[in-house]
Amino acid sequence: MAGKNSSFMAEAVRLSEHGMRLGDGGPFGAVIVRKGRIIGTGWNRVLATNDPTAHAEITAIRDACRAVSSYRLEGCTIYVNCEPCPMCLAAIYWAGIEKVVFAATREDAGQIGFIDAKLYREICLPDKQRTMKIKREDTSAALKIMAQWPTLDGRRDY
Repeated sequence: MAGKNSSFMAEAVRLSEHGMRLGDGGPFGAVIVRKGRIIGTGWNRVLATNDPTAHAEITAIRDACRAVSSYRLEGCTIYVNCEPCPMCLAAIYWAGIEKVVFAATREDAGQIGFIDAKLYREICLPDKQRTMKIKREDTSAALKIMAQWPTLDGRRDY
């Protein structure tokens, strides 16, 4: 889809190049907007931090959450220069962000060596068909602790 990018997308693209040129990680940038104002920015920092979760969307979510002193980002839109990977998409849902605007696709990311499209395919497969071995163990101890959550004093739902 061709057309003029918004100023928010232009900033996400600028951040993607900035982080890449710093050597922080791949060419990915993100901007989080609430009420027409940028409240969080980020770029891929996987290499700079040795943290495989330090994708642009995640660093932008962390920045925005600090800025608004909340783990919830209702009323926000995230602009990313490339379609979010499954991990980032899940984090976007967890944060309560209401809209995602992206430019390049997961297939475009694959053309430069990123596995986003493969991950989307993998997570839809049954456990036994995935390339990663997945094993379930006894649940009794885990379920015992989890059963305490609904009755925990001072619990904050999220």
